[in-house]
Amino acid sequence: MLATIKHIVVLMLENRSFDQMLGFLYPGNVSPAGHAFEGLTGNETNPDGQGNPVQVFPITALKENAYYTPGADPGEDFQDNNIQLYGTSSPGANALASSTGFVVNYEAALASDTKKGKDWTPLPGTVASDIMGIFTPQMLPVLSGLARGFAVCDHWFSSVPTMTMPNRAFACAATSQGHMDDKSHSFTVPSIFGLLTANGVSWVGYGYNEEPLFRGNFPDTLSAPDSNFGTFADFKQAASNGTLPSYAFLEPEWSSTGNSQHPNYDVALGEKYIYDVYYAPRNGPDWNETLLIVTYDEHGGNFDHVPPPRGAVPPDDTPGEFGFDFTRFGVRVPGVLVSPLIAPGAVFRVPPGATPVDHTSILKTLEMRWNLPSLTARDRAAPDFGGVLTLADARTDDPLAGVVVPTSPGPKFHKVTDPPSPLQLIHAELVSRLPVPGDSGSFKHLMTPLATSQDATAYIHDRIARWRKSRTHSPAPTAAAKARAK
Repeated sequence: MLATIKHIVVLMLENRSFDQMLGFLYPGNVSPAGHAFEGLTGNETNPDGQGNPVQVFPITALKENAYYTPGADPGEDFQDNNIQLYGTSSPGANALASSTGFVVNYEAALASDTKKGKDWTPLPGTVASDIMGIFTPQMLPVLSGLARGFAVCDHWFSSVPTMTMPNRAFACAATSQGHMDDKSHSFTVPSIFGLLTANGVSWVGYGYNEEPLFRGNFPDTLSAPDSNFGTFADFKQAASNGTLPSYAFLEPEWSSTGNSQHPNYDVALGEKYIYDVYYAPRNGPDWNETLLIVTYDEHGGNFDHVPPPRGAVPPDDTPGEFGFDFTRFGVRVPGVLVSPLIAPGAVFRVPPGATPVDHTSILKTLEMRWNLPSLTARDRAAPDFGGVLTLADARTDDPLAGVVVPTSPGPKFHKVTDPPSPLQLIHAELVSRLPVPGDSGSFKHLMTPLATSQDATAYIHDRIARWRKSRTHSPAPTAAAKARAK
């Protein structure tokens, strides 16, 4: 059935665990289609710093700042992952994950965030037990409605147990070249986008209000034509016109007031974004030939009760930072598969003992659909999503019909300033490297200080606009100029 799909659309959001977003999806943990579902019973606990059990609890509209839960930014780096999963920052090679360190690690994150100053201070009333909060389907009617109405992946693991940029690198190139933190966000390997270009398969990367951050991550995206990049408005127009590319990859808006759902930003804004992404192709002429995939790059330190498995295939021979060997996956993340060729209530997972789904399953699906070679050993070993397409005839019903997109009243606190988000700073640094003529006699310049999110937005927009203009009116930089820019 995969051969009937002509358009694969991926929306990758930020830093939420499977349990936190979908753990209560099916009471009794069986879907209406009779599929087993590894959700929560409601009795799961984690010990606090004194050894007292802290139980999972449903996040309801009655909770203050509900859509900003857990109320601060949890730990998400490699050491934090280890503490959350193993109870220590340096587990042995044969250590067994218990997933019992989330509350203790969040206690430390709250103390750290408080020390960083007013811009990082947790929301008033935030406590360590908030990390055990689980959104109910009623709170997330869009994500939950799509998961119930089509298919949910309950064994989708992030590719590596660490931060955003390495996981997004795996989603684009099936490797992070050994990198295990967000300090490195430029990679030198081919990406899926260059592979698609080489094989005559169309693709476009869409940012929300600006071209996507990932353009600056890889040589083959940086050198790609401007026509390969756009905004969400461009995506909606293409979906309406019936001109969607074969592969569309969408990013959210990265600021703290944006729709990425990164803790502790407004989750309701992300619900609206998912809704809009779904209805763009749903209302267009290409719907019956489209597969929409909604997922998250990593768990962001939020609670999940299923320990990630070992047995991951290392992508290459690159030594990993912190001595990591890339043989275990990261924490579970939400994964929802949407197509009129998917039966409602499906729970998609691989058979026991098989390589589980991770971000490189996106790449494997593209490779299977368009007969492409693998990028690395990781995507070569990954399962694809073709098996979820079980219907011969496209459905005409709409599982989100009548759904009201939630809104949040906003956080009940006064924010003195609005500093750039971590992803905005990464995006700004990437565009600072763009070869814009006139930068102090070089193709590299020093990025101006960015005090606010608005500063970052303006800088990114201006820098990209100047670079695009120079690409239109000037020859490409010489090899010597490129060397100077390194």
